[in-house]
Amino acid sequence: MADDEPQPLNYVQETVLKKRKSNEEWVIKKRERLAERKKSKESLKPAIKRPEEFVKEYRDKELDFVRMKQRLNLRKSSNGAIKSKLLFVIRIHGSKDMHPRTRQILNKLRLRHILSGVFLKANEANLRMLLTVEPFITYGYPTLKSVRELVYKKGCGNIEKERTPLTDNNVVEQALGKYGIICLEDVVHEIATVGSHFKEVTSFLWPFKLKCPERRLRMKKRLYKEGGDSGNREDNINELIDKLN
Repeated sequence: MADDEPQPLNYVQETVLKKRKSNEEWVIKKRERLAERKKSKESLKPAIKRPEEFVKEYRDKELDFVRMKQRLNLRKSSNGAIKSKLLFVIRIHGSKDMHPRTRQILNKLRLRHILSGVFLKANEANLRMLLTVEPFITYGYPTLKSVRELVYKKGCGNIEKERTPLTDNNVVEQALGKYGIICLEDVVHEIATVGSHFKEVTSFLWPFKLKCPERRLRMKKRLYKEGGDSGNREDNINELIDKLN
């Protein structure tokens, strides 16, 4: 009978199967990370500090606040001192001697962790924030090559408040398609040219997680132009991006 004849199997492309497998693996890894994070939070115990440690910590934070005001008074930020509309900012120090105001600004810049990086437009408001938190960050003028390598190698999107790797252009199109940005190369172009939708693109991108090199960098809070590592290193930021990418 005709009904007993075997029906042909539905053909599924190999790329679709690979994509399904990668998505399943990513979901499993995500669940494992959430479980480990929950377990680590439960295992944390309040540390006991001596009174002198509290005093030193308070003095260090107040000193950071005083120096912050001195920087703002002595070196007023201005667009004339910046040679590019685009900046890449990297956090290089922790919060051991950080004033709460400094931490607040770093959080506003989305630089919550050491060796995290973000693209910023070089406007007056951003330059003032960078000057305020200068000992804890370094920044400069990324080239098109650096922008492309960061987006393609380290790029992740903020999808429903979750860090999602940009594995294909569909993720970009779903989030930014309404702005005419449908692929990774469009993202690179919008950032490199500081286009009209720069804010939407950079808000969609998760802060870049840079790797620590084999020989750990000893970042000094002294300004880069004075022999340290913080502050504006202009075009030399691209050398640091190559080391950390």
